[in-house]
Amino acid sequence: MVMKTRTALSLILASLLLLPGCTTTSTTKSGAVGVERKQYVGLVSEKEAEEQSALAYTKTVKDAQDKKTLNTDSKETQRVRAIANRLIAQVGVFRPDALKWKWEVNVMDSKEVNAYCMAGGKIMVYTGLLEQIKPTDDELAAVMGHEISHALREHVREQMSRAKAQQYGLLGLAAAVGVATKNADNATTALALGGTVAAVALTLPNSRTAEHEADEMGLELAARAAYNPEASITLWKKMNALGGSKPPEFLSTHPSGESRIADLQAMMPKVMPLYQAAKNK
Repeated sequence: MVMKTRTALSLILASLLLLPGCTTTSTTKSGAVGVERKQYVGLVSEKEAEEQSALAYTKTVKDAQDKKTLNTDSKETQRVRAIANRLIAQVGVFRPDALKWKWEVNVMDSKEVNAYCMAGGKIMVYTGLLEQIKPTDDELAAVMGHEISHALREHVREQMSRAKAQQYGLLGLAAAVGVATKNADNATTALALGGTVAAVALTLPNSRTAEHEADEMGLELAARAAYNPEASITLWKKMNALGGSKPPEFLSTHPSGESRIADLQAMMPKVMPLYQAAKNK
């Protein structure tokens, strides 16, 4: 019975490799920071990721408008957009096509300390970030450069592709176990267990990798836009000072504050010359 199950699983894994778009690619140029990882994005098109992101962003903006929580402070909105424009002007170093994206930048009233940039260049900054962290322009550029880098690197598309692959794999695994053991309950158990294992072994490690890539690329964008990349370190010290309960780094999609700061410090020799050159232009 064990041999039958192993044979079935081997066939499932082999078939997954033959799915359309199962090749890997790099969505950006490496830049001075050297981001070169090959990504698995073939199961979701760039257009699909951008369209879904645009729909979600449009709904968020509409809801915020209805609640009168969108761009309520014109001075802060102008500040955020000015920083964004300087960063966007540098995205060609990683993706020349991104210069032609339909970028949108807004600020929304929310106590959450957060900001994001969706596929295709849809940026939102929450007032919680501005009010609780009180970032300098250099620190805010570090946040926004990081979020813009997620979009440039197509991390959302990558997550969507992996989710599809995971779905195909779990359905195949459940079917294989059910056939091999002739027991529907075993198939259900395998599906539930497979979801748990996949979450730890597939989704989380790559999410941490995505965070590291966004840190690297964000530093370069900020430096090329004449924002001091060293501000990323003071930013994360402020983040750490907020406190609150945090999950163990091993099961977190974000690196711990301490390890993140250490990584950022290690990258400074690559980006400080870019900053000095941009500042002296």
